[in-house]
Amino acid sequence: MANLVSLIMQFLTPDTIARIAPALGLDRGNAQTAVGAAVPALLAALGGTAMQPNGAQRLAEAASQQAGTVDNLTRMIGGQNDFADRGSRMLSSLLGSGQQNMLTSAISNFTGIGQGAGSSMLGMLAPIVMGVIGKQLGSGGIDSHSVANLFAGQKDNISAALPPGLRDQLRNTGLLDSLQGHASAAAGQAYSTGRAAVDSGYRAARRATSSSQNWLYWALPGAAALGLLLYFFNKPEQRVVEQTPPATTGAATNDTARPSMMVAGLDVNKHVDDSLATLRSSLQDVKDTASATSAQPKLQQVTGQLDRVVNLSGQMSADQRKTLSTYITPSLDGLNKSFDTVLAIPGVSAVLKPQIDAIKAKLSALTIVT
Repeated sequence: MANLVSLIMQFLTPDTIARIAPALGLDRGNAQTAVGAAVPALLAALGGTAMQPNGAQRLAEAASQQAGTVDNLTRMIGGQNDFADRGSRMLSSLLGSGQQNMLTSAISNFTGIGQGAGSSMLGMLAPIVMGVIGKQLGSGGIDSHSVANLFAGQKDNISAALPPGLRDQLRNTGLLDSLQGHASAAAGQAYSTGRAAVDSGYRAARRATSSSQNWLYWALPGAAALGLLLYFFNKPEQRVVEQTPPATTGAATNDTARPSMMVAGLDVNKHVDDSLATLRSSLQDVKDTASATSAQPKLQQVTGQLDRVVNLSGQMSADQRKTLSTYITPSLDGLNKSFDTVLAIPGVSAVLKPQIDAIKAKLSALTIVT
């Protein structure tokens, strides 16, 4: 199956976002940013439901009920309040009120749209998300097995679509449990197996030399091996960090630490940093028209994120605008080369040029100091 996040975003067209935005009290740019962040977060949370007893069955029933939603999306969004209320009730039954509230809070804090708008937006998105799932699985039959397999197969796509800042907001909520890989479990199993082997060897050596004064000769190497195993496997995540060279992301260059710059509660430099990292990653994945189409949701997300910074620029002091300009400018040459490379691919310009032009305009606006 194709990328589920991309499939959902294909139904959330600019015209659809323009209809949703007024009901949320948002402008189109902020609504686009919020939707782009909320869709993968919502899928991650629903993936957790699929892992629970009877959870996949409940999702299958909801997907069956909503399968026709995307075919009548314009008409349904027309009755926005009722549509959002019904979606919120469905989401509560699938996630539980506690997880629904945590998801709402995380998205509201990340996007800055407020709790009420965040709740209404999730209520509108839930039927659309379940409708796309129902539509995709309909031909093969919608049941607990097909739903569980769908979410298991989409983990990487969902994880890749989550903005880094929102991932941080959700980190300790349990809502990302469905995206966890098997590395930690494998490391833990390897540690347990290795420790058992060392312990077994140690006991055998003790038995074989129990009458000898030299038993320490055998025990010390075993203890040393155990210590190494404990060090290596007891903190698998730390080991991964130590062995993986740090990636260069965002606008920071020459190993210069990214300076923090808070405006209206938002770390603007970090927000830009995350946006440019997403932009670079998305452009690198574009090889043809199919991958260009798959990149559209990410570029829409970047557009919305940069639009938020543009909107905040009016609240910045002259020194802050100069700092931001200085921070972004070194990245422009490389980004423009990437833009040119991508748009030169046959057929890609027709798909991505409007979005790329919008991103270039926003970056240009953020580097102009008045």
